[in-house]
Amino acid sequence: MTVASPRSRQTSVARRPVGRRAWVITFLLFAFMLLNFADKAVLGFAGAEFTQDLGISAQQFGVLQSSFFWLFAVGALALGALTARVKVKWLAGGLMVLWIVAMAPLLGPVGFGTVLVCRIVLGFAEGPAYALCTHIVHSWFPPEKRGVPGGLVTAGASVGPLIAAPLLTWVIARWSWHAAFGVLVAAGVLWLIAWLFLSEDPPEAGATAAAPSVFSADALPVQAPLRVLLSSRTVMGIALLTAFAYLATTLKVAWLPLYLNEGLGYGTVTSGWLITVPYAVAAVAAISAGLVSNRLTARGVSRRITRGYLACGLVVLAGASMYLFTAIDSRPLQMVFITLAFSMNSAAYAVAFIAVGDVVHPRQRGTVLGCVAAFYSLAGILAPLLLGHLVDAAPSDGIGYGRGFATIGILMVAGGALALTLVRPESDLARIRERVGGTR
Repeated sequence: MTVASPRSRQTSVARRPVGRRAWVITFLLFAFMLLNFADKAVLGFAGAEFTQDLGISAQQFGVLQSSFFWLFAVGALALGALTARVKVKWLAGGLMVLWIVAMAPLLGPVGFGTVLVCRIVLGFAEGPAYALCTHIVHSWFPPEKRGVPGGLVTAGASVGPLIAAPLLTWVIARWSWHAAFGVLVAAGVLWLIAWLFLSEDPPEAGATAAAPSVFSADALPVQAPLRVLLSSRTVMGIALLTAFAYLATTLKVAWLPLYLNEGLGYGTVTSGWLITVPYAVAAVAAISAGLVSNRLTARGVSRRITRGYLACGLVVLAGASMYLFTAIDSRPLQMVFITLAFSMNSAAYAVAFIAVGDVVHPRQRGTVLGCVAAFYSLAGILAPLLLGHLVDAAPSDGIGYGRGFATIGILMVAGGALALTLVRPESDLARIRERVGGTR
């Protein structure tokens, strides 16, 4: 009787096809991102009632909105480092527990200081959320099939505000903003129960590879020095690209509703409906971009094109559209470009993060993605401040908004073009192999 060697058993596991469990995990993480982005919208929906109840000024309200990002990067770095040491099932569950704990005090009467602390803790918990979800999804799918599940996770960030807008606004109007946080806490508890019962840790590295590939986990360098990975052109390019994309992501939450109302003169109700359009298009675009990347990669097209050109092109399109909606007067055409400006950037994330997985081994992918998330989160602090400064410095709000969005649009075009010259997974993987002297 012949006993299979450990290596042969590993090889047999390494050819296991993607199954139902992988998609269950994907949809749970989609729901995770949905909840993470739904909570960001509550303060915006309840702005007037919230400031009145707490007796705070507009400046203090702005501090609360900004405080969410103060520890965003710290959380991304801290959890990214833990992905190599702690099972991701418990990391995701722990983040949800922290998320629930951070919102629980808001169910009753609170003061400014309590809300400030809750928002800071919430930002710390949500900082690593997208990077962790992407890392988990990538662990369940081979490189050539990561586009669609990655797009679904990205789409959750857009679907969250879509669902939150009508539901939480109704809850706030019917009861209070406290009740809106109560709905989110209840949803978080339900998600946590489902996650603990339905999820499991991803298969071992390479377990989802359908066929040998230069980009499969078995072929990637193991334990390459972090400085080598972070200094690779592809990782630096993706870090830059996502940072410029995050400029639009942050402005969509912090300033777009005000721009529609104060800058373009739409009524409050109309602005509320119009703001949902970019989120809806972003959800569809994220999945579509992942599908396109998958199909082109499966046909043998270079990853420099299917990852780099595609992701960078989406950010350049978003930046150009942001500039254009400030330069035209036609309301319908303005809304077309506004929709493109605040949706195409979101579609770029899923494709961009796949490029990191192409050159980084699964054991180090979570750490590297955490570093990328920490870097791009800095845009969440800078973008609202830059736009606010330009609005305050202008002779009118309309002119200030126009200058601000035009400036950021130009920055996005330049940043996307710069990243395009850097993202080259094939050549970077070869260079990393040379620097670490082999794979295993």
